[in-house]
Amino acid sequence: MSETTGARERRPRTDAQRNRTHILDVAERHFSEHGITGSLDAIAKRAGVGAGTLYRHFPNRDALLAALLRARDEDLMTRRDEIRREEADSAAALAQWLDALGRWATAFDGLPEPLRAALTEDSSPLALTCQGYVTDTDEFLRAAQRDGGARPEVRGRDLFLGVLATAWVRGAAMADESSARALTAMMRSGWAGPARIARTVSDAPHRPDQT
Repeated sequence: MSETTGARERRPRTDAQRNRTHILDVAERHFSEHGITGSLDAIAKRAGVGAGTLYRHFPNRDALLAALLRARDEDLMTRRDEIRREEADSAAALAQWLDALGRWATAFDGLPEPLRAALTEDSSPLALTCQGYVTDTDEFLRAAQRDGGARPEVRGRDLFLGVLATAWVRGAAMADESSARALTAMMRSGWAGPARIARTVSDAPHRPDQT
């Protein structure tokens, strides 16, 4: 192969990668501004490419979301490893992991719904990501259950869905600034073991009744 021929073959791949990166940058801004229901055709127009170019790289919305979440996945995995390494209290580690998942699930308005759907749609590009995080949640949960910090009947899948529900509440029309925090507290009281609940109550500051 001549150098000229090699250069011609490399150029389309370079251009395609440049287009892909540019589309992701534009989609990041578009979804941040309009939520994930924003039109993919509008993203293509904003990126200055044809709709066909966008769909060649990302055949559907889930594929685009999966690509956008990849960098956030790396941050979440880093946080997961930090919790495993630094937090000796298994129930506290589970709570911290669920908090980290909640931040990940609120990257864009409307994101919780396709994440929920991906749990039952093996063909979704988001499916492996969600299943992986359910597995991670199970690992944190089992450790807390062994130590008596979480109820034995609780499942990691349900905790993951609870995180998505809380993330959805943050953007709900009827929600206020305390709604997600209240729902998180209720969810935690549902999974925490009796010893953990008793410790939480005993550690709470005493407030005399006001009449």
